[in-house]
Amino acid sequence: MKEKVVLAYSGGLDTTAIIPWLKENYDYEVICCCVDCGQEEELDGLEERAKLSGASKLYIEDIVDDFCDNYIVPCVKAGAVYENKYLLGTSMARPGIAKKLVEIARKEGAVAICHGATGKGNDQIRFELGIKALAPDIKIIAPWRDDKWTLQSRQDEIDYCKAHGIDLPFSADSSYSRDRNLWHISHEGLELEDPSVEPNYDHVLMLGNSPEKAPDEGEYVTMTFEAGVPVSLNGKNMKVSDIIRELNALGGKHGIGIIDIVENRVVGMKSRGVYETPGGTILMEAHDQLEELILDRATMEVKKEMANKLAQIVYEGKWFTPLREAVCAFIDVTQQYVTGEVKFKLYKGNIIKAGTTSKYSLYSESLASFTTGDLYDHHDAEGFITLFGLPLKVRAMKMQALEENNDK
Repeated sequence: MKEKVVLAYSGGLDTTAIIPWLKENYDYEVICCCVDCGQEEELDGLEERAKLSGASKLYIEDIVDDFCDNYIVPCVKAGAVYENKYLLGTSMARPGIAKKLVEIARKEGAVAICHGATGKGNDQIRFELGIKALAPDIKIIAPWRDDKWTLQSRQDEIDYCKAHGIDLPFSADSSYSRDRNLWHISHEGLELEDPSVEPNYDHVLMLGNSPEKAPDEGEYVTMTFEAGVPVSLNGKNMKVSDIIRELNALGGKHGIGIIDIVENRVVGMKSRGVYETPGGTILMEAHDQLEELILDRATMEVKKEMANKLAQIVYEGKWFTPLREAVCAFIDVTQQYVTGEVKFKLYKGNIIKAGTTSKYSLYSESLASFTTGDLYDHHDAEGFITLFGLPLKVRAMKMQALEENNDK
């Protein structure tokens, strides 16, 4: 019997060409595994395509709820955003995919796992760090870094497939490079490779409108959270995946969550992309609105540092590490009382606050108002300012004395 390899399979041209390539160059039995994170219509017709291309078997594994509950929610609770803009849509999905690939490899007794990520991107790192952390004994094959891989263009891959009896309706025409899941869709390539060029949003966008084409009427939305986790939308209790689906529709309609970013990849280069994250942008903003009522100043200050740290950890593919677990443990403690209701209005790309309530709110109207209450005497501020500003005053006095001495 031949040794087996599990191929992370999307059904696109790259991973379709990899099937005969693995058989020809490694003499493996190829088992395809497509991990469903919410790609929707991208999954249509995969089984027939995989078998036609020479795979002995195809697994289509639905991890949508696992993705939402165990990867998205921890990042939402943390407020993890990479370089102030990127909501980690691709990054969060990769550890879940790697985990499922390892499960299938163990089930099939495979000796290797293969992925189609390029040698310039972040995904090769995320897939391989996940696999190494969960299955250090399994070999990893990355064709784009393999000397045996000689295909340099889409036309090369099409010709290679045809030479191996695989004649599928792939086109050599250039198009955007996209990654889609329930949380977002990313777009790279074509005019986006030049940061001086404005994106052709009519051509790029897939999940909704641009703000200019959004409705002229705003729409109110109400959400509730329990311990940092979203539990209802507009009065209806739902699981997290369904909340994100509904928010995607609402956000797409109103032009929410479109960003154009030049980001720093792990491998050292900058890359430019357009990301659509309509539901995710709303969810993150709603969580932030609630949290600002509840967390004390010192905790919020440290939590912001931890949010940046978690974003870096996830972006770099280090999900299955003690550090990620420790940061998430800290975040979970901060979320114990992040419970309440958030109301906001969606309007032409904007998320506008419309009222936030929580029984754990630290906001005190009597303290915040201009009237004097029992807890706060305006005169107390004088002593506080004296002590708080003492280091500044001492330094200024010292510098003043030195200047006077120099003038003599």
